[in-house]
Amino acid sequence: MKKLRRSFLFIMVLTLAMIITACGGGNEGGTSGAGEEEGGTDGGKQNLSLLTGGTGGTYYPLGGQIGNIISDNTDANITPQTSGASAENMETLRNGEAEIAFSQTDIASYALEGKEMFEGAAIDNIQAIASLYPETIQLVTTADSGIKSVEDLKGKSVSIGAPGSGVFINAMQILEIHGLTTDDIKAQNLSFDESTDGIQAGNIDAAFVTAGTPTGAVEALSAQADVVIVPLADDKIAELVEKYPYYSEDSVPSGTYKLESEVKTVAVKAMLVASKDLDETLVYEMTKAMFENTDQITHAKGELIKAETALEGLGDMELHPGAAKYFEEKGISK
Repeated sequence: MKKLRRSFLFIMVLTLAMIITACGGGNEGGTSGAGEEEGGTDGGKQNLSLLTGGTGGTYYPLGGQIGNIISDNTDANITPQTSGASAENMETLRNGEAEIAFSQTDIASYALEGKEMFEGAAIDNIQAIASLYPETIQLVTTADSGIKSVEDLKGKSVSIGAPGSGVFINAMQILEIHGLTTDDIKAQNLSFDESTDGIQAGNIDAAFVTAGTPTGAVEALSAQADVVIVPLADDKIAELVEKYPYYSEDSVPSGTYKLESEVKTVAVKAMLVASKDLDETLVYEMTKAMFENTDQITHAKGELIKAETALEGLGDMELHPGAAKYFEEKGISK
C-alpha cells in the first residue's frame, strides 16, 4: 500500500510539473524573459527604442506622441528614451543599442561621412526615414543682459551645448561667421534645462538652443523673465548658408516666448534615422502610420510634419528601403 501511495504521489508531482511548464511558468517565453527586452517581441509585437533628447527640448515630447502613433498602428511597441540628442543618438545606433532615433540632418550627415565629431569614424549602419520639421537655432538671453547681437557675446558666459553635440557645432559655426571663437567667450557646456536655469539664476548670460519652437525650457524661462532671441543679420545668414548649405533661413514667430516681433535666424531639419537592420515591411508601416496620423500629434510641430516635405534637407543620405517604398507610393522624391 505504501508503494502504491509513493507511486501515486510521484505521478501527481510529475503531472503538475508538466502543466506548469506548458503554461510558461519558467522565465523563457514568460513575462520576465528576454521576449520583452528592447528589440525583442511582446505578444507578437517587436519592442523598439526611439532615442529622443533631453526633457527640456522638442524631441522628447514629440517622440512620445510619434511613438504612440506607431505603437497603435503597427507591429512595433515604441519606447521613447531620453538622451543627449543627435550625436549621442548616432553613436547609440552604431552600437546596436537602439533602433530608431531623432537627429539633426547636419549631424546625421556628419555621421555618415565621418566628419566633425565623427572624424575618421563614419557610421555605416544607419539610414534615413524622413525629415520632420525645422530645428531653429535660438540664441537665448534676457532683456537684462543687454545682448542684442552675436558680437555682443564677447566676454560673456555662454552655453554652447555639450562638446560634439549638434548645438555645439551650430554654435561654433555661427560664432565663426561672426569672427568669434570660444576664446572670445566664457563657454559653458550645458543642457537646455541647465542653460535656461543658469540664465534665470544669473550664472550665465546667454545660451544656444537648437530645437523646434516653442522649446519647453525656453518657454519655462519666459514665464520668469523677459526672453530675448538674438537675431542674425541678413548678410550673416547668407554667408552661413553659402558655407554650410544644410542651413536655411528661419524665424521665431512673434508671440513665441512673449516676443513682440518676429526674430530672424537659421535652422537645420529634425529627422528620424533607423538602423539598417530594421525589417523593410516594419519601417514601411511605421513611416505610413506616422505621416497618415499626424492629426493625432498635438505638439506644435505636428502641423509641420508632412509627407510632401519629408525628403527635404536629406541631401545624399540613403533612405531605408521601407521608408523609400512609402514615398514611392506617394509619388514623392528628393
